[in-house]
Amino acid sequence: MHHRPSVLVRVDLDGRHVRLVVSGCVTELNHRALCPLVRRARALVPDIAVVVDLTSAHHVEPAAVDLLRWAAEHEDAVRGTPAVDFVLPAELPGHGTVTRLAGWTGARDRPGAPEPARRTAGTRAAPRARLAG
Repeated sequence: MHHRPSVLVRVDLDGRHVRLVVSGCVTELNHRALCPLVRRARALVPDIAVVVDLTSAHHVEPAAVDLLRWAAEHEDAVRGTPAVDFVLPAELPGHGTVTRLAGWTGARDRPGAPEPARRTAGTRAAPRARLAG
């Protein structure tokens, strides 16, 4: 599994609120990739409210959250701006908590069910009807 965060930046139309929605994995090693994004968001407008939303992340290490909070509190470039808010799930998700799709449970797995229709090599399915334009 690749330990990469993905970030969606949402800026409100009034320019006073920025939400960084983080998905993917946030680990102790890759949390540094989020720090410049938080710094840039805080530097957009004076007194801007920045929220880092980790509720969509698949994997979050507690040490990474602590390091992100420390970096946000001790950032020299944005002194005087409001504190960064962190939105966390009730339980930090770890590896293995994401459910995988189960195996095929279609008709062919049930005893006595008919076999699905198969095309033979060299035959094509009928083309779909085109929309009238």
